Amino acid sequence: MKTIVVASKNPVKIEAARGAFVRMFPNEAFSLESVTVSSGVPGQPSFDAETYAGALNRVRAARAAHPDADYWVAVEGGIEDKDGEMEAFAWAAVENSEGTFGKGRSATFFLPPSVATLIRGGMELGEADDQIFGMTNSKQQNGAVGILTGNIISRTSYCLDAVVLALIPFKNPHLYP
Repeated sequence: MKTIVVASKNPVKIEAARGAFVRMFPNEAFSLESVTVSSGVPGQPSFDAETYAGALNRVRAARAAHPDADYWVAVEGGIEDKDGEMEAFAWAAVENSEGTFGKGRSATFFLPPSVATLIRGGMELGEADDQIFGMTNSKQQNGAVGILTGNIISRTSYCLDAVVLALIPFKNPHLYP
């Protein structure tokens, strides 16, 4: 059984990691642990490179905290202003004990102007969603993507796809030396 350390206590990110590994490696057994580590970036990363850096920093911190694992996984959500609108996305990063590294980014969607205004005023996306949609702790539930799609795309499935993309080098090691 291989051990996966997820660099978050957020149940959405833990389940996304679990689901991605099960889908990509259905004949392997995994156990998951989670750890709270710093991203080294603001609580709400505000552009693509900063969001990617947060995922990378979390993977490195998780590896330092649990060096005996087989894999370390991080998912970092971010936003970025584009032509007066605000897009939302997530980066996933995965590293294994052999030093192989994979990364993947989620699909992008655009936030309602009311949510974007609150974020520009200093709120994190989850807090803005909670205020606009009258929810509590939505970032550990369906998140903005779930709220806005009527749960057709859940936050877990949204993050899961990014982790699957980050696992491509592990699924195809002969193509990624």
